[in-house]
Amino acid sequence: MIRELITKFNRSLSERMVSSRRRHKARVKVWFDPDMNNARSRNEALSSCVYGETADISRTGIAILVPSIRIKEKYLVGQERNLNIEIDLPTGKIIMRAIGRRYEKVGIHLSDERFLVGAQIVNLTGADRERYETFLVNGNRNPKSPTPIEANIH
Repeated sequence: MIRELITKFNRSLSERMVSSRRRHKARVKVWFDPDMNNARSRNEALSSCVYGETADISRTGIAILVPSIRIKEKYLVGQERNLNIEIDLPTGKIIMRAIGRRYEKVGIHLSDERFLVGAQIVNLTGADRERYETFLVNGNRNPKSPTPIEANIH
């Protein structure tokens, strides 16, 4: 009996320490910052990208499925490289910065081979943060809008 209580307590504590994940598939575009800060380098960095989709998202991290683990010679995971990630959510398009922490190869056959990349969100600000957090709370549902009576009270 005591063991069961301790197990329940540990489980609830660990659930609070780890951000809850929301499974959602949305298109993503991933690219690195340019090596030099000029127009040509920025355009080249934006065009040198990889497209994929999200597997799940949380307040602190994101998991994405991509066809390649690198862009040109740079790996998506390792060396503390910042990833720029653009996500098409139902609440709007957002851009965040993240650091790739882990990856694993998924897919049985060579033609279906993809990589699941886990990344930690390091920068998400302003309207992008608001749209992202709204989606985490509400999912595809619209956030509760005030009724006409509530709107007139305020």
